[in-house]
Amino acid sequence: MNDAVLGPVLVVAGYLSGSIPFGLVLSKLLLDIDVRQVGSGNIGATNAARAGGRKLGVLVLLLDALKAVVPLLLARRLLGGGERGDLWVMAVAIAAFAGHLFPVWLRFKGGKGVATGLGIFLVLAPWAALAGLATWVGVYAATRTSSAGSLAGSLVCVLVGFDLLGPTPIAWGCAAVGALIWWRHRENIRRLVRGEEGSFRP
Repeated sequence: MNDAVLGPVLVVAGYLSGSIPFGLVLSKLLLDIDVRQVGSGNIGATNAARAGGRKLGVLVLLLDALKAVVPLLLARRLLGGGERGDLWVMAVAIAAFAGHLFPVWLRFKGGKGVATGLGIFLVLAPWAALAGLATWVGVYAATRTSSAGSLAGSLVCVLVGFDLLGPTPIAWGCAAVGALIWWRHRENIRRLVRGEEGSFRP
């Protein structure tokens, strides 16, 4: 199968993988709770932790990251050596990320993309991912505000990614992921500016 056929197939597979709402599925299976009816109503790891505690939050975070990692590793293996390999790999990354933000199974109402974005950076720019994760830990430890940690961490990921990779398709794609994370946090940003964003201790 040539890249012109395999590429679109992997992009669709990436979107469907990203669309799996692990926070909703696990909260239903393990707790018989609809995580969308708890806290912020978000299906991501932070709200899953609100619903079921730290262990559930960590499990959702890992699975939400893996749903980007798995299709990306597959795309890199099958398409990475081609003439447009980087573009196809980045297309799969964006598709998986879009799947989390706009899952077809939930009428396109998904999460904010932090864990799935982390999975993308872990594969495409691992040092940037580690820098962003360290930033999240530091900001969260100082503020106990997950959204502040997520915003700071995603910004650091993008900046370090450009520093290490230069203005490549991968770096620009990662920048798009970071920008979408900020866009999905726009209400959190407004609350942070007003000093109304609540702290969270799972």
